[in-house]
Amino acid sequence: MHEISRPVHTYSIVAFEKETGRVGVACQSHYFSVGSVVPWVQQGVGAVATQADVDVTYGPSGLDLMRAGKTAEEALKALLAVDDDRDIRQVAMVDAAGRVAVHTGSKCVPEAGHQTGDGFSAQANLAASDKVPDAVAKAFEQTKGDLLERLMTALEAGQEAGGDIRGRQSAAILVARGPGESRPDDAHMLADLRVDDQKQPLLALRRLVTVYRGRRWEAEATEAVRSGDMDSAAELYEKMRGLAVGNREPMFWYAVMLVNEGHGDRALPIFGEVFAHDQVWIDVLDRLVKVDRFPNDAKLLKQIKAMAAPAKTG
Repeated sequence: MHEISRPVHTYSIVAFEKETGRVGVACQSHYFSVGSVVPWVQQGVGAVATQADVDVTYGPSGLDLMRAGKTAEEALKALLAVDDDRDIRQVAMVDAAGRVAVHTGSKCVPEAGHQTGDGFSAQANLAASDKVPDAVAKAFEQTKGDLLERLMTALEAGQEAGGDIRGRQSAAILVARGPGESRPDDAHMLADLRVDDQKQPLLALRRLVTVYRGRRWEAEATEAVRSGDMDSAAELYEKMRGLAVGNREPMFWYAVMLVNEGHGDRALPIFGEVFAHDQVWIDVLDRLVKVDRFPNDAKLLKQIKAMAAPAKTG
């Protein structure tokens, strides 16, 4: 059925978070750009990992069937029934109610297998060890934190157990928001993180997860300011600031927002720290003024720019 197979051997996990209704999928492989093929998610519908000799259409077709009301088991069974090459497929699904279904074809390249649990399925093929699915599952069950952290830790555990026997090249994590969590700025996706063609993709992916958390704390701090909860805003900002390694842009936009919301006194030291790192942000500020994105207040602008450390010469 569907399309020509691609040998995207990998290990992965699909999972549901009861507290929020979020669904997610994570994977690592020696295949280039595993995130463009294996993981599929949709808010309020479910998640799919299609791997081994991949038929990519298991992803969108599985989501379509679950969106139409099929359970994960019903959706997977329907797709397998019309696939003459089902024996070389490995597919896992979880629906919006946390029900899981998984298929490991009898001709998937060893080591191949899967392990299911409450609201998740971990699976691997062409793995270095038959212990990989169990390691992924155990880490997911034992890890504290949100779905993103649990998926990330599960991938790391899979690698510690051997991972893909060929080595590693790419990794990805996708997490969709729970029902009712959508925001105008980022639609249904909570996290969509990918690493392609890296010697240690999980190290790079872990870094992206860290950067992502800083961005989320910035967004939450902004919401707290706009709701008048300045104590929470300050706490969230400090958490975000602690992750600002090299890149001060989130701090800059937070300071801009503070001024626009009438909290210029809180913004001044933040601008000072940003400008001390890179004075290009002074130019960015001037450009915002020109398009009415920042107050055209000469006194205020002078105060802010005075926070900049003197430019180094010589």
